Amino acid sequence: MTLDKARELIQVQLSFGGGYNRNAVRLILAEISIEHGQGAVDRLIRELDLTQKFGLAEGTDFSHVGR
Repeated sequence: MTLDKARELIQVQLSFGGGYNRNAVRLILAEISIEHGQGAVDRLIRELDLTQKFGLAEGTDFSHVGR
């Protein structure tokens, strides 16, 4: 998955809000972590303010989510 596609999908989840959408974002970040590394995940968390919106912290390893 490209970073642009991930950004787009996360923005859709942000528009809905809620716990299930948080889990969807975690799955997206897991895929990004595997394909692009932790730096890309941290950039998305900062850029999309995922700490404030879903409580997702930079440095969190999402690579095992959903596996």
